[in-house]
Amino acid sequence: MNWLPQEVIRRKSAGLPLSDSDIQRFVRGITDNSIGEGQIAAFAMAVMLKGMTVQERVALALAMRDSGQVMSWNLPGPVVDKHSTGGVGDMVSLPLAPLLAACGCYVPMISGRGLGHTGGTLDKLDSIPGYNSLPSPERLQAIVADVGCAIIGQTGDLAPADKRLYSIRDVTATVESIDLITASILSKKLAAGLDVLLIDVKVGNGAFMSTADNAVALADSLVSGANGAGVKTRALITDMNQPLARSAGNALEVEEAIALLRGEVRSERLWEVTLALATQVLLCAGLASSAEQAREHLLDAWRSGEALRRFSRMVEALGGPADLVDHPQTYLASAEVVIPVCAPVSGVVNSIDTRAIGICVVSLGGGRLHPQDRIDPSVGLSQLKLPGEHVEAGQPLAMVHASNPFKAEQAAKAVLAAYTITEHTDSASPLIVQLLMEAS
Repeated sequence: MNWLPQEVIRRKSAGLPLSDSDIQRFVRGITDNSIGEGQIAAFAMAVMLKGMTVQERVALALAMRDSGQVMSWNLPGPVVDKHSTGGVGDMVSLPLAPLLAACGCYVPMISGRGLGHTGGTLDKLDSIPGYNSLPSPERLQAIVADVGCAIIGQTGDLAPADKRLYSIRDVTATVESIDLITASILSKKLAAGLDVLLIDVKVGNGAFMSTADNAVALADSLVSGANGAGVKTRALITDMNQPLARSAGNALEVEEAIALLRGEVRSERLWEVTLALATQVLLCAGLASSAEQAREHLLDAWRSGEALRRFSRMVEALGGPADLVDHPQTYLASAEVVIPVCAPVSGVVNSIDTRAIGICVVSLGGGRLHPQDRIDPSVGLSQLKLPGEHVEAGQPLAMVHASNPFKAEQAAKAVLAAYTITEHTDSASPLIVQLLMEAS
């Protein structure tokens, strides 16, 4: 009896579980184009409406992983990575990867581009002249073995079935399916041949998951799926009710990341979430026996300058300037117009509409309105005042970096509207909302 993709769609539409074999055959059809877009769209909608079991999610992630190249490593330490669901001023990957490399991890970090109002790690790295975010698999393996880390993009050989499925999800209102999000994220991470994965699920007004319940559901799905596929995985749910860094914008965030690695902590929250994520990686990888030991190891790597050296070596190995960390202003693009956004009254920053800050950066040209849009690496916001901080009337809440005066003035109005200044501030949101070590 011939196998029919429409039978898979029928079963899932009826809310019945799919076998591993059915899922593998369906993904094979996605990959070799023997299954049409209409059937893929129907499958995605059925999953969106009826959901999947943990076993189905694992099978889907593994099948999409196996649709392309699966990397293997022969290294003297654990192969690890981190995935963030995205936020504003979230450039944790830039200091995190070299910190972990300096502590004995090997980090082939597969990163993505900006999505909606959130910045993308690859867009930040593209602001470094010469940086090649798509090296050959052989070059990637050589750099990771030598330097300990390489932050790159997804090549066409990694999980190609995911690319086709995602493009159809994007136009069929099925992007928000937690089951499909889980399989999409994990297929790429599993293809990287990881031993350990740390998930950072953002929650708050600047995150895709705006409620704690949704964030926990996604984190739970990712942790159970990845562990079910054989990768040691934990998840942290972290706050995104304010920008994580003092800057938002590609070159500006790279400069702040370099400053952090050099020892200048501009945003305590950025540093604390970086350390919290790195601590969990070291514990999960067996490189520390306690959180205290892991944190000391990380601080030693930071204070000694070893993490900074790893970042510098990674940039040079991927084609960037050898002296970027010594002279970032020489290489990173600067905007034509820089103006302050002045506080209208004295008081305390009570809250920030973080999503609006992200959209402001996009409107300046620091993100994409359409997939084909080119990004201006020089634009964005810097010196952002954060909740709980006092500000005097006329003092800058932020600096706008723009390509022309009109865009600068429009952005300044948007930033001002995003801030709430009061006499007293509400209690701050906890930075680390929850840790998931196992599926709940």
